[in-house]
Amino acid sequence: MVRAEKLSKRYGLKRIFDKVDIELDAPGLLLVTGPNGSGKTTLLRVLAGLASPTKGKLELPSRERIGYLGHDPLVYRELTPLENLTLFARLYRIPDRTQRIDDLLERFGLSKRRNDQVGTFSRGMQQRLGLCRVLLHDPSLIVLDEPFNALDAAGCALLDRTLDELATRAVVVATHDPDRVERLATARLAFA
Repeated sequence: MVRAEKLSKRYGLKRIFDKVDIELDAPGLLLVTGPNGSGKTTLLRVLAGLASPTKGKLELPSRERIGYLGHDPLVYRELTPLENLTLFARLYRIPDRTQRIDDLLERFGLSKRRNDQVGTFSRGMQQRLGLCRVLLHDPSLIVLDEPFNALDAAGCALLDRTLDELATRAVVVATHDPDRVERLATARLAFA
């Protein structure tokens, strides 16, 4: 699923990370930890296919089989949740998109706000919608960068249950709260 050998990333002379080896199959969860500025986000962007490594070998699933949630939920704030997910479902050519969208909005507690403009949502509600977007196309590799960020207790519990359900896939999670996902981790990578 994910194979990285001596993976390195630099921006000019600045080394972000160097000689990282990863072997992650499904089912499996790679837990990535480390302080701010240590290279976690850059590594996750590389693993999501959004940035290229400077050196090393990297094998990933095709781009359309990857779901990525970064620090920004990457949803259109001027659209509604229904409009956002319909747009992304069309981009991913999801055949039964109406049912899939309804299921995700219900699951993440957004059904009643499906027709409200996302710009009126709290950061936590936007994060929930971002998680819907990530799962919409049923990806085989899910890459989550600080997914618990801005979620309230109910949102965190929902994400905990979702991660349990994703146990059949390959998942990469970077978090400052490793205790939340430690029980699911099959591999760990700690940045200094």
